[in-house]
Amino acid sequence: MSEVKHTIDTMNATIKENPALVKGIEAVYQFHVKDDHPDTFQFVLRGEDSYIAEGAKEKADCILHIKADHFIKLAKGTLKGTTAFLSGKLKIEGEIGMAIKLESILSRINHKLQT
Repeated sequence: MSEVKHTIDTMNATIKENPALVKGIEAVYQFHVKDDHPDTFQFVLRGEDSYIAEGAKEKADCILHIKADHFIKLAKGTLKGTTAFLSGKLKIEGEIGMAIKLESILSRINHKLQT
């Protein structure tokens, strides 16, 4: 299993275990993660019904393009979204404001990735 897939699975389990982490958030974030085997993942955030899944089944509010190693750092909190965007490591389609909110969302759920 790739490190990206493992990270996504851990984040999804964290959201399922504690949906309060994304309470009040109604958004679909789509990540296009680029590496040897590009993947698309969606963070479907709808309170208690939130989940992260592979593919693009929902209409995304914000689409983010990022390399796999930068995605891992972003998910773990060692790379800030704003820094990634300003340095060209992260490309955003859609509402920039939603992408900025994603940083705080990731910081709520990344504690499981630190362990």
